[in-house]
Amino acid sequence: MAKRRKVSNPLALAVLAELMAEPMHPYEMGRRLKEHGKDRNIKYNRSSLYMVVEQLRKAGFVSEQETVRDTQRPERTVYALTPEGKAELHDWMRELVAEPQHEYPAFGVSLSLLMVLPPAEAVELLEKRQTALTAEVADIRAELRKATAEGVGWLFLIEEEYRIGGLEAETAFVGRLITQLQEPEFIRTWNEYFGSLQ
Repeated sequence: MAKRRKVSNPLALAVLAELMAEPMHPYEMGRRLKEHGKDRNIKYNRSSLYMVVEQLRKAGFVSEQETVRDTQRPERTVYALTPEGKAELHDWMRELVAEPQHEYPAFGVSLSLLMVLPPAEAVELLEKRQTALTAEVADIRAELRKATAEGVGWLFLIEEEYRIGGLEAETAFVGRLITQLQEPEFIRTWNEYFGSLQ
């Protein structure tokens, strides 16, 4: 069972991980997150990053190490990982890696309510989704080939391999669902129950 955490935002986990390398200021954290491609998996902007760093500071997971003053830039506070922050990072990672958690993806919501759409329209929309999924897999594979050619190690690309696996599984699922929605028996049953409500 997932543990209740003082700071539970996925961005906080990424910040703790970045600070494992060395102390840095939030601007640098944001630059590195983007450089390492973490912005593909974690939604954030500059203000949310600063807010999360402050939450981590209040929780005792990071501490202010120094304030850097540069005449050309505003002063910047450099943060370091505390021993409590390192323990939290490892505990949180162990939980996420080992324990499956129920997530609430938007597509799952749409599937639970799919019966409100006529079968023919649902099939048309699912075919569009299937095309988009196939294109997304192709784009990710191209990015992976490029990164591998540039010498990026597989461990730094593993989340993209995970995304491909999920997208391919979803593509196969959508294909089976399209077939089921086109079965005459399903269409007849749908029309009996929902046809008059349209």
